[in-house]
Order: sequence, then C-alpha cells, then structure tokens
Amino acid sequence: MIETTFAKAINQAIHDSLESDPKVLCLGLGTTDPKGVFGTTLGLKEKFGDDRVFDIPTSENAITGVCAGLGMAGYKPILTHQRLDFAILSLDQIINNAAKIHYMYGGNLTCPIVIRMIIGRGWGQGPTHSQNLQALFSGIPGLIVAMPSTAQDAYSQMRASIENPNPVIFLEHRWLHNSNGEISKKYSEDDLIKQRIMKEGSDYTIVATGYMLIEAIRAHDILKKNHGITGDIISFRNYNPDLITEIKESVSKTRKIIFADTSQRKLSVGNLILFELKKHTNLDNIEACTLTLPDVPEPTSKFLTKNLYPNYRNLIKKVGYLMKNDYSNQDTLLKESTSHDIPGEWFKGPF
Repeated sequence: MIETTFAKAINQAIHDSLESDPKVLCLGLGTTDPKGVFGTTLGLKEKFGDDRVFDIPTSENAITGVCAGLGMAGYKPILTHQRLDFAILSLDQIINNAAKIHYMYGGNLTCPIVIRMIIGRGWGQGPTHSQNLQALFSGIPGLIVAMPSTAQDAYSQMRASIENPNPVIFLEHRWLHNSNGEISKKYSEDDLIKQRIMKEGSDYTIVATGYMLIEAIRAHDILKKNHGITGDIISFRNYNPDLITEIKESVSKTRKIIFADTSQRKLSVGNLILFELKKHTNLDNIEACTLTLPDVPEPTSKFLTKNLYPNYRNLIKKVGYLMKNDYSNQDTLLKESTSHDIPGEWFKGPF
C-alpha cells in the first residue's frame, strides 16, 4: 500500500496508463502548466513527451470532438476540462457524438474517452464555477459517470475508466484533491459498476457522493463515540441510479437511509433511488430522506454561503430524525478548524 493524496493518486493512475499503453494520451487546458491541474498532471510531459501529454486551445467543443475522433481511431484520450462548468460548452460532442457512437454503429465502433471535470466549491468560485451536474450526465445513455471519493478510488476508477471502451465522465470534487489515503495499484471493471461500503453498522445507512463521503464518515464516528450507534456508510462512486445493489442490501438490514449528495435537490438522483428502493415489496416501509444543496445557484460571498453547504452536523440531525432521537448535542461535535468555504489551510485559490 502507498500513502498518497487524491490528486497524486490520479497522477499515478494516468502515469501508469501512459506507461503501459502507447495509445493513451493526456491533454487539456492547463495540463502542462506549472501547477498541473491541481497536481494531477505534474511530471507527465517530462516523462512521456509533448506528443502524448499536451495543452490545448480554449475551445472546449472542438477539442472534445477531436478526442471523440481519436477514440474511434483506436486511441485512449484523457481530456481535462478543469471545471465542469467549462465542459458545458462541449455538451454537443459529449451527448450527440461520444455517447451515441457505439449504439449508432451497431457496436462496431467504440469511443474510449475519459473526460475529467472538477466539481465543487471554494472561496470566490460563485455560481458559474461550482456546479455539481452529475445527474445531467448520468441521465444520458452511453455515458458512464465515475465519482471517486477516496484516493484508492481516484486511482482504481481512473485506471478502469481508461481501459473501458465507453466514454467516461470522471468527476473530481475540488475539496478532495489534497485528502490523504492509502492506495494499491489494483483495479478492475468492478470499479465502474459497484459502490463501495466504507463503514458497517446496523442502525442506519448513509449513501454519500464526492466530498459528502468525508462528512458522512465524520458523522458516523461521532455517533458511534457519543451515542453508541453505527451505520453503513456507502460511497456512491458510480453515479448511476441503477447501480444500487449494495444500497438494497444495506437498507434491507437497517431500514433507514439518507442519500447525501453534493448537488442541488432537483439535480440529485437521490429521490429516484429512494423510489426504486420502495418499489421492492420488502423495502416499502423504510425510513428515508435526502440531504442536498438547496435549489439556488451557489453564491460567491462567504457570508451568503455560511449555512448553504450540508455537513456532518446536518447528517447527525437526519439520523436522529429517522431514529426518532436527538443526537445534535453541539457540545459533543467536532470544533471547526477552518472557514466553512475552504477544506483546509492548503486551499489557496478560487479554483
């Protein structure tokens, strides 16, 4: 096992794929900049040359179309749109071309392209640099949406995405890049079709996406320490409302579920998943709720965002609501060490 950060795990995954397959390419705005897309592409150009690792013009739609063509020609491009918001300009190529190629050509052509997008908040980003639109892509047939929450998944899901013959939208929450974890250099196709159980218990289930997994684990640990209850914490790392086998098994045991999403309420698949769970006759009496952002654009001002973002405190209250208890004694909760709109002192820029 290797101790590393989320960002370095992505860098290692891209490095290992470039090294093992000459058809893999790494490109995107900022790929060869001194900061290397938050550290995820540092050193790659120096190792593999500028014919395989290179920057691009600021023309998102055009370059995404070029990558779709490269995929059809047998290459495996890894394209980075530094923010998901920028990738909106390339939706025509993603939705009308990359996602449809395999179907329209009767399976004779594939489009193995990985499109990296950074999501999530941070001071100064505001409504056009912070959107969590994972549900938009998950609703498009032909697209896979990977949403890693740990360093291990950052590595294994990136490797699996590069090897997959279908286009993959690879979403990285900005607050996760400097999080630490252990990784092994193992991956399989299961990394794109299974969710990951992070903690186990019998009292409740929390299904969390992206950075919300960190908050869910904090809530779990506080509830265990101070109230003696434990639950299943599931990383919803593949944003697909059909991939809920692990969730069904957990809820069959706990009968209580919270779906915690980084997106706004209307842009979450949480309610759809809860509906799917309740369709099963043995799960029709479960207690369920969601925790998301409100349905408003994310403000720029930290004074307006102070109580906007859900966290472990909200999750503890939700667990209490489902279990008909009050677990929100503020004296027992962790003290906040940083401002609410940055994940740590390392966070130095609006992007």
